[in-house]
Formats: sequence, C-alpha cells, structure tokens
Amino acid sequence: MDAQQEEAAMPTAINIMPAKKKELMNNIAMKRTSEWIFSQNIPSDVTIHVRGVSFSLHKFPLVSKCGYMRKLISNSKKAAYVVKINDVPGGPEGFHLAAKFCYGINFELSTENIAMARCVAEYLEMTEDYAVGNLVLRTEAYLKEVGLNSLACAVSILKSSESLLPVAENVKLITRCVDSIALLVTKESQYCFSTSIESSSEGLDSSSSSFGHLKEVVDWWAEDLIVLSIHTFQRVLLAMISRGFNKYAIGPILTLYANKCFQDLEILGKEKNISDPKQENEKRVVLETIVSLLPREKNALSTSFLSMLLRSAIHLETTVACRLDLEKRMGLQLGQAELDDILIPSFRFDGDTLFDVDTVQRILVNYGEFEGTREDMEKVGKLMENYLAEIASDCNLSSLKFINLAEHIPDQERVTDDGMYRAIDIYLKAHPVIDDKGRKKLCSLINCQKLTPEACAHATRNDRLSAEMMVQVLSYEQQQLREIVDDASRLNQLPDDLPSLQKENQDLKFELLKMKMRLKDVDKSSTDKSTSRRRSFISTVSRKLAKFTPFLWSDQGASPSSTRSSSKLSKYRRHSIS
Repeated sequence: MDAQQEEAAMPTAINIMPAKKKELMNNIAMKRTSEWIFSQNIPSDVTIHVRGVSFSLHKFPLVSKCGYMRKLISNSKKAAYVVKINDVPGGPEGFHLAAKFCYGINFELSTENIAMARCVAEYLEMTEDYAVGNLVLRTEAYLKEVGLNSLACAVSILKSSESLLPVAENVKLITRCVDSIALLVTKESQYCFSTSIESSSEGLDSSSSSFGHLKEVVDWWAEDLIVLSIHTFQRVLLAMISRGFNKYAIGPILTLYANKCFQDLEILGKEKNISDPKQENEKRVVLETIVSLLPREKNALSTSFLSMLLRSAIHLETTVACRLDLEKRMGLQLGQAELDDILIPSFRFDGDTLFDVDTVQRILVNYGEFEGTREDMEKVGKLMENYLAEIASDCNLSSLKFINLAEHIPDQERVTDDGMYRAIDIYLKAHPVIDDKGRKKLCSLINCQKLTPEACAHATRNDRLSAEMMVQVLSYEQQQLREIVDDASRLNQLPDDLPSLQKENQDLKFELLKMKMRLKDVDKSSTDKSTSRRRSFISTVSRKLAKFTPFLWSDQGASPSSTRSSSKLSKYRRHSIS
C-alpha cells in the first residue's frame, strides 16, 4: 500500500514542478529570443501604425504576449503584416510601453505611466491566458502595493486616467482611485479634527485654533485635488461626503477650485473677454457643478465667495436655477456682506443701469424670508442705504426701481434715516428733471422724526426736496423746540439760551407758514414745470409773504424790522452748523 501511495503521489509532484518553473522558463526564452532577434538583425515582419506613428516589429514577440495581436495575425499566411490601431490607450506612447514589455526590455513603472500601462495591457489583452506574469498582472501588483496607498500617487494616477477613457473606466481604475482618495482624506481629516476638539475641551486650544487645525487638514489635500477635471473632482467630493467627511471643510476646497478655474475670467461690466464659445461653455459647466456641490449649512461659505460665484454666473449666463440658488444663499448671509459684495455690474446690452439692481432686490427679498436678529437687521439696513447712495448717481436708474428697492429695506430697527435721506438727495441731484409726483414719492420714504439735527438743518434749505417734505421737517423742528421749552418750564430750569430758542421758534413758525403757502400754490401749478420756473415762483411767493409780516407778528408786540433781523440771525446760525 505504501508503494502504491508513493506511486500515486509522484505524478502530483511532477505536475507541480513545471508550474513553478513555467514563468521563469518563459521569461528566459523570451529574453533569449529577443536578444537573438536583435543580434541577428532579422528584418521585421509586422508593421504597426498607431495614430500616424509606425512601429516595425516581429510577429513572434507580439503574439506570445498579446492576445489582441495573436487574433489579428497568427492565422494569416502573409509574409509581412500591416496593422492600424488608432484607438489604443495612450496612443503611440502607450503602445511603445507594451512593445518594450513584449521584447523583454526593462522599463520602470511609476505613477506617471502606470495608468497608461494598465489600460494598454487591457486593450491588447496581455493577460495570464497568454503568458505568465504578463503586463496586466504586473500593473495590478503595482497599483495594489504602491499606487493606491498614498494620496499623491492616487491623485496622479486618477489625473492620468482621465485621458484614457473608456478603458480606464472599464478596468475600474478611476473608481478605485476615487475610493482610495476619499478613504485617505476622510481618515486623516477625522483624526485631525477630533484631535483639535479634544485639545479644546482640555483647555489647551480655542475654537479659532480648532478651525485652524481643520483648515490645515483641508490645505493638506486641497492643492492636490484641484488639478482634476470638474467631473472627476465631483466624484471625489461625493465619495468623501458619503464617507462622512466634514461638510464645513468642503467650502475651502471649492473656493480653491473656483479660483483656479475663474482666475482668467475678468468681469468688466458689459464686456466679455471670452471669445471661444467652447471655453465659455466649459466654464459654465464648471460653475454649475460647483454650485451643486455647495454645502447647505449657513456660514459654511464666505459671502464674498458667493458674490464672486453669482457675478460669474450672470456673466456666463448659467441656468436660472443656478443663479436663483446663489441669490438665496446670499440672502441668507446678507448681514455679513460688504458693499462691494452687492455692487454687481449689469451685463445687459440694452443701455440699462450700470449695476444689476434687480438681482440685489431679489437677494434682499430672500433675506426678508428669514428671521434675522436686531443687530443683523441694522447691518442690512445700513448696507442697503449705502448701496442706494452708490447707485443713485446712475442717470439710467429709474425712480421706480429706486423706490421698489428702498421699500424692501428693513426699517423696524433703523435708528436714523440720515442714510436714506443722503441716498435720496443724491438721486434728486442726479435726476433734476424728475416730476413733482416722483419727487413726492421719493421723499415719502424718509421719516423726518428719525433725522438727526444736522440732517434736518440741511433739509430745511434743500430746494431739491418736495414741498411736503420741507413742511414736515419744519413742523418737526418746531415741535422739538416747543418740547424743549416746555420740559424746561416744568422743571423750572430754564436754559441759558431760552431767548434764542424762543426767537428760533418764532422764525420756524414764519418759515412753516411760508412753506404751507408754497405747498398750496405748488399743488395748483402744473406738475411739468421746469426747475427754473419753479424757483422763480417760490421767490415770488416769498416776496408776497414779506408783506404779511406785520400782521403775523402784531400779536407778539414785535416790529417788522426787528422780526426780520432776528429771522436773518437765526437762519444764519442754523445754516452755519450744517
């Protein structure tokens, strides 16, 4: 029985030995054959044309390792073969790598050529079915041991794979690179972020330092990823998010990628510097993809970055949904915006305004849909008043647009209306031909009770305002003076300048009467009178009122001459402080 068992085991041992030596013997045979071919100067019997480049080779080395070549020429009885291969991955460079491998010529695999070698090996069918230790096996071993184990290598291979489609996708090379990058970045960022939180809880670090740690983690990998195309970049980010990557860290990488893509996009108002429609379309696709990747969390992105994206979206004429999305995001963070963030130039070619007022109004409407804090509403109010003052000098800006935008500004928490008064005064100065109806509508936006004394003093002598507005200002000033005198009388603490205050009060009464008569005459006059005729009419009314002065002051026991002199002095004092 023992002898029989030994005899039965012998064939197994005999069968194992050739399997171990098969690869070595094959390599030695191929090397000797290649050396013999070169040493004997045997003429080539196969000519391969790859995208205009010719390779004069030999049949035997090719068919011994390439299943693709074996199928093409092994059954043919021609003495010389001419083959055209135009869709080989990597073109002539890729085929040259495969030819060197077939001839046994050593070359080094690296992150720069591994993707090409793997794809050309797949295309030429250089598998174990045709030769042991073939190029497919060699390239897969490199990817597993070296290529996919570090971020820099994986990104480099992924970048090279973008030009090797669809073979790179068929061999799942892109998918494996994306998964490796997402795994490496997520693990590293989670570790560093948890470390910063632990150090903060122990009192060794502050919240700002924690954010600094997170920023350092982002900077570590962000510079590597921005070299990818937008579609590959999108796949990587989505894979990272699916693995639990911190969404707040997505913002910095998107900012870096957008700055790289749009750094040559100079937004110069109504002029476009992109002459190539293909390039413009590529940038449009990049921008729309970036917007789709933006995190939904508030304050995850800076307002200035959102403003840059919105300007680019308008300039590149992206989809309406893309622009509305950016407007909504800006409205959510409008309290953090600066004036430059909302000074968006107009890109229309119909002689419209210099700035895109409609877009800013939609942003303001979006802000009104959210409940902001009192401090936030004050910031937004001041911001929009400064915006109105900036655009008011545009001669093409209609009063309707100006008024519609002003009416949407939150005024519940507005402390003073000086900013609104300044913006309206600038608009009236830049649009002198505006009719009385429009002038009255603009002035109705100002709350006289919220004007500072300096603004009131300026308004009383501002002939650009409507008559109704000036009457309101004078009435409010007189009311304020009366309250000061009454309060002092009740407290038996008369101020030192009480006589001057009483005199100023009388002057205000006189000015108020003049303005009421002026208002009455203006209402009777035609609304389309020019500014010059309007001023001459007012001066006529003033001369008529001078005749009524003795009757107005007879009850006070004052002479007309003393009244006129006191009136002039009070006016001079009031005007001198403005």
